[in-house]
Amino acid sequence: MTDHRLTQLQARLVRFAAQRNWQPYHTPKNLAAALSVEASELLEIFQWLTPEQSARVMTDPDTAHRVTDEVADVLAYLLQLCDTLGIDLLAALDAKIDRNEQRFPVPGEER
Repeated sequence: MTDHRLTQLQARLVRFAAQRNWQPYHTPKNLAAALSVEASELLEIFQWLTPEQSARVMTDPDTAHRVTDEVADVLAYLLQLCDTLGIDLLAALDAKIDRNEQRFPVPGEER
């Protein structure tokens, strides 16, 4: 996903909420809670599956649809939370990967 596409989707979510006068409810606390709920709904799909079953979850059309919807819900709330808090999601991820590369060097390449 390009930065431009991400920005477009984030703006579309802002418009969607504004057209319904939902901004008073889109506080950081509420958005973080909604994000957690949606992530839990995604987890629920996998809860009792074996590792092998979970690896094949997208082969069943009904389950694949549920997974796709929950992933979209998680991303939607994450984008809305980032917008509300003024976080550049891609820059934050890039910086986090940089920190993780320092914290967890490739075996044999430790500094």
